[in-house]
Amino acid sequence: MFFLQEPAIPAVSDAVPDKAQELSMLKNLPLDELLNKLVSGMVTFAINLAIAIAVFYVGKFIINKIYTLVHNILLRRRIDSSLSSFVLSFVRMVLYFILIVTVIGILGIETSSFIAIFASAGVAIGMALSGTLQNFAGGVLILLLKPYKVGDFIETQGYTGTVKEIQIFHTLILTPDNKSIVIPNGGLSTGTINNYSREDYRRVDWSVGISYGDSVEVARKALMDIMLSDERVVRKYVEDDREGRKLAAENNADEQEPDETAKSAEKKRGWFKRMFKRKVKAVVEETRMGGNTALSFLPPVDRSPSVVVESLGDSSVVLKARAWTHTANYWSVFYEINERIYTELPDSGISFPFPQLDVHLPSK
Repeated sequence: MFFLQEPAIPAVSDAVPDKAQELSMLKNLPLDELLNKLVSGMVTFAINLAIAIAVFYVGKFIINKIYTLVHNILLRRRIDSSLSSFVLSFVRMVLYFILIVTVIGILGIETSSFIAIFASAGVAIGMALSGTLQNFAGGVLILLLKPYKVGDFIETQGYTGTVKEIQIFHTLILTPDNKSIVIPNGGLSTGTINNYSREDYRRVDWSVGISYGDSVEVARKALMDIMLSDERVVRKYVEDDREGRKLAAENNADEQEPDETAKSAEKKRGWFKRMFKRKVKAVVEETRMGGNTALSFLPPVDRSPSVVVESLGDSSVVLKARAWTHTANYWSVFYEINERIYTELPDSGISFPFPQLDVHLPSK
């Protein structure tokens, strides 16, 4: 009978010598062999270092090309500047991280341990900066969903002002008295935001108190004449006023001589691209104006100026005057018509009462 003898498995210490064994082996080597090992190791390291340097510069060149390509795509798509800066920074950071890990691997360093250390450090930093990461996530949501944009007049968390900057971690708004308010994006992404600039038309309200005994019809006619005499007030439909503003803007653009740079750029764009751009612009404008779209069946809403009796006060009859105007003209229309009401309404025989108190003294 033949018996198969299993081959002897070397011990772990024999298969994978530790550092102490390697040092003892190097000490026992002759001088010429030790020098040969050192020289070969230095040559190998020099070759790997040269390859790593070459890969680093080639990768840097490729990253710059990719960065430029993404930047041009964002410009052609007319992406918001805040979102563009975030995307470009993120792309550059990710590409450089991949490049650095590749270079470290070429130098002979274990990348798995490096990535594990980086991941552990990322978890620790994430736990320490949980609030900051919440603001980061809120900034990403704001840049993607766009509840507001730079230049909008908003009200949130007890502050009112114009959005000046939208950063990754916070939003900077400028108050009407020129104070800069920094608000974290975490609360903005989950809180309530009143955006006054989102709609292109708003309603302006005036509360006017007249004396008891004055004619409401006379006061109503005087207020209607004041509002309708202002060209910035919508006469009946917002759509008609929007179309009139569009035609006026086009007439002003036709009267102005186009820049030579714009002419040359328009010629270089080509006939097909020019026609495609005009077609897309027409479709977008038709959608915004409510033309032949899915919402075209909705009837236009009457936005004519109106005057109603709001309440019967203690010493006056309170009238509420309402008119619609473009958002850009809101405050100018409010203040100017407010002044005209005060100066012109008394000419129609209307008086403005003030609170009065009758005191009766008992006779002795």
